[in-house]
Amino acid sequence: MGLLSANPESRRAFLQLGAGAAVITGLYSLGGRLMQSKVRPDIAGVGAYGPLATAKDETTGLALIKLPEGFRYRTLSWAKDPLSNGMSTPNAHDGMAAVKQTGSAITLIRNHERAGKGAALGNAAESYDLAAPGGCTTLEFDGTSEKLLSSRISLSGTLQNCAGGPTPWGSWLSCEENVGDPATKEKSGKPIGYTRDHGWVFEVKAEATAPPVPLTGLGRFVHEAVAIDPGTGIVYLTEDSNPAGFYRYIPKVPGDLVSVGRLEMLLAIGRSDTRKRIPANAEYDVAWVPIADPTLAHSPKSRDGKGVFTQGQKLGGSSFARLEGVFFTDGRLVITATTGGNASQGQVWEYTPGTEKLRLLFESPSKEILNMPDNLCATPNGCVVLCEDGGRRGQRLQALTPTGELFPFAENAMVLKGEKNGFKGDFRGGEWSGVCFSPDGKWMFANMQSPGVTLAITGPWEDGPF
Repeated sequence: MGLLSANPESRRAFLQLGAGAAVITGLYSLGGRLMQSKVRPDIAGVGAYGPLATAKDETTGLALIKLPEGFRYRTLSWAKDPLSNGMSTPNAHDGMAAVKQTGSAITLIRNHERAGKGAALGNAAESYDLAAPGGCTTLEFDGTSEKLLSSRISLSGTLQNCAGGPTPWGSWLSCEENVGDPATKEKSGKPIGYTRDHGWVFEVKAEATAPPVPLTGLGRFVHEAVAIDPGTGIVYLTEDSNPAGFYRYIPKVPGDLVSVGRLEMLLAIGRSDTRKRIPANAEYDVAWVPIADPTLAHSPKSRDGKGVFTQGQKLGGSSFARLEGVFFTDGRLVITATTGGNASQGQVWEYTPGTEKLRLLFESPSKEILNMPDNLCATPNGCVVLCEDGGRRGQRLQALTPTGELFPFAENAMVLKGEKNGFKGDFRGGEWSGVCFSPDGKWMFANMQSPGVTLAITGPWEDGPF
């Protein structure tokens, strides 16, 4: 159960798999088709594990979040904390995955959504662009001693690394949500100083650090998240813009993301725009249209306005409202459209490659029910956990069960007065991100992007649907 170990044998084995061969089961399996979701009055605001109550962090002693009774957590790797080499942990924690577990040692790779002008996180030999401040850190957490064993920079010189996704061979794909280039300027009109084009996806290995190489075949656009079908090797990608496209990348050889394959955009037959006025339980047949030039960025405007998206839209590709999270589970992909729906509070979609069907699972009627879902993951027993990113005071981790109920599992209650690394302020409206489970299913990890902290949560998972 869990991800394949990140070693050459695992990758070679994956490359040799034929289409349709199953690689990952268990941890990333829903165990059944999700039904059109609803919020039951008897659990709305309470949760399948019981009501939420303020809980203290076992690392700092601070009351930072609310959890059901019996669950506990500890924080690790705050922004400004020293890394293993003495450097400072960067801020803006975002997408993340547990890519490997050896015994009780869990390897997490975490994005840092840093944009604008700033120095690269690492040194010149390990950086893609010395003027770009984004990248990744890799954490080693021991699930038995509950200690952070190490932390280091693992991707440097990239721009606004928002989300991404794990690979079946145990690495992390980190996505740039920014298509800046050497011509990009500050508001004053002065060039920022980028030395390379951005808007790419980068692979980050669990162990060795290598110079960053953009995976250009996966397109140059405002990337958000990635999910790989382990049976076919097809890579699915979301785009965080409005309107946005949903894309798939078909590699020449499954598992080989360096050699250029084929990029395509989803077309929901009979529905060119999915952003509003979608009936409950709506289902559409799916086709795919080709992207002739995946490297054509949507900025600057002289390069065709919205480059990759425009190419697909002209051929009938469908529009979505800010596609963010995507997760492959039980033969299908669960996708969040963060501002989709009539209330602009979010939609949850399901795409099934085997039947080429797209179905609306849930649409939020208000921010109190679900406030702009972003990152997501599946639990060992079949729920989908959604990270809210809408600014509601008290952002939540919400769960969607296989039978269709929506309930809150955790709530942001962070108000700081300088107790940790000098951070002050009311951070309750800050987004959750990077939710994932350890391969053994004992720990849930999640980030609070502001001020920047990773949480490790554990408890009586067996008492509820997780």
